[in-house]
Amino acid sequence: MPDRASLKLNDQICFALYATSHRMTKLYRPYLSRMGLTYPQYLVLLVLWEADGLTLKEIGRRLYLDSGTLTPLLKRLERNGHVRRARSTTDEREVHVHLTDAGRALQTDAGDMLEELICDIDMPAEDVLRLRRDIVGLLERLLTLTDDGAPPLRRVV
Repeated sequence: MPDRASLKLNDQICFALYATSHRMTKLYRPYLSRMGLTYPQYLVLLVLWEADGLTLKEIGRRLYLDSGTLTPLLKRLERNGHVRRARSTTDEREVHVHLTDAGRALQTDAGDMLEELICDIDMPAEDVLRLRRDIVGLLERLLTLTDDGAPPLRRVV
Protein backbone atom coordinates (compact mmCIF):
# COMPACT_ATOMS: atom_id res chain seq x y z
CA MET A 1 0.00 0.00 0.00
CA PRO A 2 1.46 3.40 -0.98
CA ASP A 3 2.39 5.93 1.67
CA ARG A 4 -0.58 8.30 2.01
CA ALA A 5 1.77 11.29 2.14
CA SER A 6 2.67 10.55 -1.48
CA LEU A 7 -0.94 11.23 -2.48
CA LYS A 8 -0.72 14.90 -1.52
CA LEU A 9 -0.97 17.27 -4.48
CA ASN A 10 2.28 19.07 -3.74
CA ASP A 11 4.16 15.75 -3.54
CA GLN A 12 3.24 14.86 -7.14
CA ILE A 13 5.94 15.33 -9.78
CA CYS A 14 3.23 15.43 -12.45
CA PHE A 15 1.63 18.42 -10.72
CA ALA A 16 4.97 20.22 -10.31
CA LEU A 17 5.66 19.76 -14.03
CA TYR A 18 2.10 20.78 -14.98
CA ALA A 19 2.12 23.92 -12.83
CA THR A 20 5.60 24.89 -14.02
CA SER A 21 4.63 24.40 -17.66
CA HIS A 22 1.47 26.45 -17.14
CA ARG A 23 3.43 29.30 -15.52
CA MET A 24 6.18 29.19 -18.15
CA THR A 25 3.62 29.42 -20.94
CA LYS A 26 1.97 32.32 -19.12
CA LEU A 27 5.34 34.09 -18.94
CA TYR A 28 5.75 33.70 -22.73
CA ARG A 29 2.24 34.97 -23.52
CA PRO A 30 2.82 38.78 -23.58
CA TYR A 31 5.97 38.42 -25.67
CA LEU A 32 4.30 36.07 -28.15
CA SER A 33 1.19 38.24 -28.26
CA ARG A 34 3.33 41.13 -29.52
CA MET A 35 4.56 38.80 -32.26
CA GLY A 36 0.97 37.71 -33.06
CA LEU A 37 1.62 34.10 -32.00
CA THR A 38 0.26 31.57 -29.59
CA TYR A 39 2.67 29.29 -27.73
CA PRO A 40 1.85 26.23 -29.89
CA GLN A 41 2.35 28.32 -33.06
CA TYR A 42 5.73 29.44 -31.68
CA LEU A 43 6.71 25.79 -31.18
CA VAL A 44 5.88 25.02 -34.82
CA LEU A 45 8.04 27.95 -35.92
CA LEU A 46 10.91 26.74 -33.73
CA VAL A 47 10.82 23.40 -35.54
CA LEU A 48 10.73 25.09 -38.96
CA TRP A 49 13.54 27.50 -38.09
CA GLU A 50 15.67 24.41 -37.49
CA ALA A 51 14.59 22.66 -40.70
CA ASP A 52 12.30 24.38 -43.19
CA GLY A 53 10.11 22.30 -45.49
CA LEU A 54 9.36 19.45 -43.08
CA THR A 55 6.27 17.34 -43.57
CA LEU A 56 3.27 17.78 -41.34
CA LYS A 57 3.96 14.30 -40.00
CA GLU A 58 7.55 15.16 -39.04
CA ILE A 59 6.50 18.41 -37.33
CA GLY A 60 3.88 16.47 -35.37
CA ARG A 61 6.46 13.88 -34.40
CA ARG A 62 8.89 16.52 -33.17
CA LEU A 63 6.19 18.30 -31.13
CA TYR A 64 4.37 15.16 -29.95
CA LEU A 65 1.18 16.39 -31.65
CA ASP A 66 -1.24 14.50 -33.88
CA SER A 67 -2.36 15.89 -37.23
CA GLY A 68 -5.80 16.75 -35.82
CA THR A 69 -4.15 19.17 -33.39
CA LEU A 70 -1.42 20.37 -35.73
CA THR A 71 -3.50 21.08 -38.85
CA PRO A 72 -5.54 23.96 -37.32
CA LEU A 73 -2.30 25.49 -35.98
CA LEU A 74 -0.74 25.37 -39.44
CA LYS A 75 -3.87 26.80 -41.06
CA ARG A 76 -3.75 29.79 -38.70
CA LEU A 77 -0.03 30.26 -39.31
CA GLU A 78 -0.71 30.13 -43.05
CA ARG A 79 -3.62 32.60 -42.79
CA ASN A 80 -1.33 34.97 -40.89
CA GLY A 81 1.32 34.70 -43.61
CA HIS A 82 4.00 32.86 -41.61
CA VAL A 83 4.02 29.51 -43.43
CA ARG A 84 2.97 27.97 -46.72
CA ARG A 85 1.70 24.40 -47.00
CA ALA A 86 2.24 22.41 -50.17
CA ARG A 87 1.37 18.86 -51.15
CA SER A 88 4.30 16.70 -52.14
CA THR A 89 4.74 16.24 -55.86
CA THR A 90 5.70 12.58 -55.32
CA ASP A 91 3.09 11.63 -52.70
CA GLU A 92 0.01 13.81 -52.43
CA ARG A 93 -0.73 12.43 -48.95
CA GLU A 94 2.34 14.30 -47.68
CA VAL A 95 2.07 17.99 -46.86
CA HIS A 96 5.28 20.01 -46.60
CA VAL A 97 5.36 23.19 -44.55
CA HIS A 98 7.61 26.05 -45.61
CA LEU A 99 8.39 29.32 -43.86
CA THR A 100 7.50 32.54 -45.63
CA ASP A 101 9.70 35.63 -45.39
CA ALA A 102 7.40 36.87 -42.61
CA GLY A 103 7.80 33.58 -40.74
CA ARG A 104 11.58 33.74 -41.06
CA ALA A 105 11.60 37.36 -39.88
CA LEU A 106 9.98 36.37 -36.58
CA GLN A 107 13.11 34.41 -35.67
CA THR A 108 14.94 37.64 -34.76
CA ASP A 109 12.07 38.75 -32.51
CA ALA A 110 12.04 35.31 -30.89
CA GLY A 111 15.75 35.57 -30.10
CA ASP A 112 15.17 38.95 -28.44
CA MET A 113 12.25 37.46 -26.52
CA LEU A 114 14.40 34.63 -25.16
CA GLU A 115 17.01 37.06 -23.87
CA GLU A 116 14.29 38.99 -22.02
CA LEU A 117 12.73 35.79 -20.63
CA ILE A 118 16.08 34.59 -19.29
CA CYS A 119 16.45 37.92 -17.47
CA ASP A 120 12.88 37.62 -16.14
CA ILE A 121 13.51 34.14 -14.73
CA ASP A 122 16.69 35.34 -12.99
CA MET A 123 18.22 31.89 -12.65
CA PRO A 124 21.89 31.09 -13.25
CA ALA A 125 22.49 29.67 -16.72
CA GLU A 126 24.08 26.49 -15.37
CA ASP A 127 20.98 25.85 -13.24
CA VAL A 128 18.72 26.32 -16.26
CA LEU A 129 20.84 23.90 -18.32
CA ARG A 130 20.90 21.32 -15.51
CA LEU A 131 17.13 21.58 -15.07
CA ARG A 132 16.54 21.17 -18.81
CA ARG A 133 18.88 18.17 -18.91
CA ASP A 134 17.00 16.56 -16.00
CA ILE A 135 13.59 17.22 -17.58
CA VAL A 136 14.74 15.85 -20.93
CA GLY A 137 16.05 12.75 -19.13
CA LEU A 138 12.64 12.27 -17.53
CA LEU A 139 10.90 12.77 -20.87
CA GLU A 140 13.14 10.17 -22.51
CA ARG A 141 12.25 7.66 -19.77
CA LEU A 142 8.55 8.43 -20.21
CA LEU A 143 8.84 7.98 -23.97
CA THR A 144 10.19 4.48 -23.47
CA LEU A 145 7.11 3.70 -21.38
CA THR A 146 4.67 5.08 -23.93
CA ASP A 147 6.59 3.91 -27.02
CA ASP A 148 4.93 6.36 -29.40
CA GLY A 149 7.82 6.54 -31.83
CA ALA A 150 8.74 10.09 -30.85
CA PRO A 151 12.26 11.24 -31.65
CA PRO A 152 14.85 11.43 -28.90
CA LEU A 153 15.72 14.91 -27.70
CA ARG A 154 19.27 16.11 -28.01
CA ARG A 155 21.19 16.09 -24.77
CA VAL A 156 22.51 19.37 -23.43
CA VAL A 157 25.74 19.14 -21.45
